[in-house]
Amino acid sequence: MHPRTLVRSIVIPAGPDAVWAVAGGFATLGDWHPHVPPATLEDGAGPETPGAVRVFTADGTVVARERLLAHDPAGRRYRYALLDPLALPVEEYVATLAVAPHPEGAQVSWSAAYRAPDALVPRVEALFGDGVYATGLDALRERLTSTR
Repeated sequence: MHPRTLVRSIVIPAGPDAVWAVAGGFATLGDWHPHVPPATLEDGAGPETPGAVRVFTADGTVVARERLLAHDPAGRRYRYALLDPLALPVEEYVATLAVAPHPEGAQVSWSAAYRAPDALVPRVEALFGDGVYATGLDALRERLTSTR
């Protein structure tokens, strides 16, 4: 297994605080992402408390579990780890969602570091990079610009 990185980024013509208000909640990803079901938090954990685990289910089956590692509202970023990788056999998958000022509004970056064999990288890029990250970022931009 080799160390890998995955990055998708987008510029949204909205202020960073407005973008963070929508995208900054660890437990609310399913509210704005069209392909992610609503999450529940295990054990009554606080939604922005490091250690909280969000669980995504589809048709009663757990499809993903993720643990919040850090939540920094002032820095407009949070970091989480994928637990029990059900979709693909990756290891040490740690992702970050970050919102930063940009001359045209806000730059939103969704990135991950993980370990996987060479043969698996194209599937990770397609599933997580394009199917989750890019799709979600496009939906976030649409949500924040459709009311302008």
